[in-house]
Amino acid sequence: MVTVKDILGTKGRHVWSVGPGATVLEAAVLMNKHKIGALVVMEASRLVGIFTERDVLRRVVGEARDPATTRVADVMSAEVVCCSPETSLEEARGVMKNRRIRHLPVIEGDGPLLGLVSIGDLNAHQVHAQEQHIHLLNEYLYGRV
Repeated sequence: MVTVKDILGTKGRHVWSVGPGATVLEAAVLMNKHKIGALVVMEASRLVGIFTERDVLRRVVGEARDPATTRVADVMSAEVVCCSPETSLEEARGVMKNRRIRHLPVIEGDGPLLGLVSIGDLNAHQVHAQEQHIHLLNEYLYGRV
């Protein structure tokens, strides 16, 4: 069974973060710079929220707030759904689908943040596994090329 730990082993454990006092503009610039769709919001090494593209659309643009003066703490998603490193990819995908979210922070118990997995990470892993399977089937059917 493939787990979230396997994804983190491939992609790495680095997570971009921002403090709750940062402005939405600062957070959006950071997200654009690194081509990411979410930032975890950390305060004193503790996860306090997640700030996503959807938060920008719904809570900033949709409410006509000024991104230069609006604090991330005022528009972030404070209720964060997390998973453990031992969570299977099927369970992680199910949680994302059912909760309509695209990012899962990875935490072991009450410990520190270990990483972040996205629906894109899960999709990339599934595509790679399917490509390998197809390659092996081709070798079986037609011999090694």
